[in-house]
Amino acid sequence: MNDKIDGSMDRRSPRGLRQFFDSISQMANSPWGSPGKGDDDGKGDGKRPGPRNPWVTPDPADQRRAQKPRGPSALDELLRKGRGGFGGGGSGGGSQFDFGDSAKLWKWVVLALVVAWVLFSSFHIVPPEKEGVITRLGSYSRTVGPGVKLTWPAPIERIRLEDVRAIRTMAIGSPNATDENFVLTRDQSIVDLAYEVRWSVRDPELFFFQLADPEGTIREVAESAMRATVANFDLVQAIGPGRVEIEAQVQQRMQELLNQYRAGVMIQGIAIRQVDPPSQVDEAFKEVTAARQERESAINLARAYQQQVLERARGDTSAFDQIYAQYQLAPEVTRKRLYYETMENVLSNVDKTVVEARGVTPYLPLNEVQRRIPATPPAAATKGGE
Repeated sequence: MNDKIDGSMDRRSPRGLRQFFDSISQMANSPWGSPGKGDDDGKGDGKRPGPRNPWVTPDPADQRRAQKPRGPSALDELLRKGRGGFGGGGSGGGSQFDFGDSAKLWKWVVLALVVAWVLFSSFHIVPPEKEGVITRLGSYSRTVGPGVKLTWPAPIERIRLEDVRAIRTMAIGSPNATDENFVLTRDQSIVDLAYEVRWSVRDPELFFFQLADPEGTIREVAESAMRATVANFDLVQAIGPGRVEIEAQVQQRMQELLNQYRAGVMIQGIAIRQVDPPSQVDEAFKEVTAARQERESAINLARAYQQQVLERARGDTSAFDQIYAQYQLAPEVTRKRLYYETMENVLSNVDKTVVEARGVTPYLPLNEVQRRIPATPPAAATKGGE
């Protein structure tokens, strides 16, 4: 073996000497130890310190690495933190992490999270006044009523609740607002309208998926229907007696348009809050309105008098019919009774007395005689008595 070593190396060079001693150290009973099993710096075989190779020149970088303490690796630090968080025992580099217990614990944690996720995203309670719209992967699936409902876990299926019994109010042209909502009437007049629209959701599916902006659509439809309706009424009707009819026609027009749009909305009613002329002609319009109110008052008084006269004439006609029926039964008696009643009514308002008897002057001016008799003063009458 020495011959083999001698033949493969040149002992005269330093490199050859180094290779020679390295080859000798590989022997079983070599006092230098095995360089493959020992540390890089020649301290030993890794289990117990060994003698330093006197023929190897130490590297300065290796010396600095040997002097500097090496910290734990990232994997060791992660395992140490996991062991401390889940109750792992021991501290320091000598303790070992129990991977079996950690795996079981993680399985239970993941199972609990999955169960909670399924419970909270699959069971839903729909109140009595609402309906639920269920979407599957973003597409409409079905509509459910009140009660406890079961769906696929999110995000496979989601539910959206909507109150179908609530009546919502939308104000257009509020009286307290500074902006004006001008509408043109049939007689080319302009009025400032403020009204409210009461509506509710009839079909949640259409309400959610048919229109991009349902409330904006309802507002635009209300304004369009109001302008189209007021254009058929003149100014006087729009301000006073035509309000109820305008509200009914606007509600009908809105419902027809929204049905064509398939909006899923029910119009409950229209309420006009304000009908005023523009602010520039407000004073003159008030004077015209006052004159019209006076005219209406005079017309109402004339109609009331007309009604009284008609009722009196109807009463007289009814009384005449009754008298005529009595006259047919007893003509002579009825004739005399009518004569006496008529004369009584006539003579009760005159100051003349007529006496029809023999030997008596037909006419006695008794009232004039009484006027000619001077009134006797009370004092004169008292002296005469004495």
